[in-house]
Amino acid sequence: MIGSLKGIVAATGEDRALIEVGGVGYLVFAGTRTLSRLGQGAAVHVFIETQVREDSLKLYGFLSDAERAWFAKLQEISGVGAKVALSILDVLSPNQLMEAAALEDKVSIARANGVGPKLAARIATELKGRPPPASLMGQTGTSGFSEGGAPLSAEPQAQTTQVQEGPALADRSQAISALLNLGIAQPEALRAVAQASRSLGEEASVGALVKAALKEIGR
Repeated sequence: MIGSLKGIVAATGEDRALIEVGGVGYLVFAGTRTLSRLGQGAAVHVFIETQVREDSLKLYGFLSDAERAWFAKLQEISGVGAKVALSILDVLSPNQLMEAAALEDKVSIARANGVGPKLAARIATELKGRPPPASLMGQTGTSGFSEGGAPLSAEPQAQTTQVQEGPALADRSQAISALLNLGIAQPEALRAVAQASRSLGEEASVGALVKAALKEIGR
């Protein structure tokens, strides 16, 4: 199973990119947000989700492991295939998707192409209260990587950019853990931290998130 590819972007198309690694060209399918950052000749490191069917084998690429994990998680929901999962991740980052699910924000999910009101409601219902999906190494709670990174250079010899864990996702996970340690049920903790994060913004500290979340629960 291929977990990631580090190489040079040879070409990009409407829904795919050709990435050369050690003289071998891998055809990698991706969403528009990912493809917009894969300039021809750029040095890239993409995380891969491999899908094997009876008549095909497809590689799907993402700039973070969080996106890859959510891509796989979304397809566990009835009515969500690879195309729809990519469409959802084009309009919602992993953090935003977690918030939308925790708050049952069907409107935000329905912004994705191919997602109608009924499917959006099903996605919100099935994801609500669930922990984030596991990373490639089987870790849960955080994906191990953030949602993005610095734009990749288009120079053929540019240094490859690997995405590192972002403070927003890590702080949110710590805030949820703190609430769980206080005896608060996981669905309520997820909802409260999501609401607190929306109110305070991405740069909120763990302490501020916990304080705001406790106020939210006390309402």
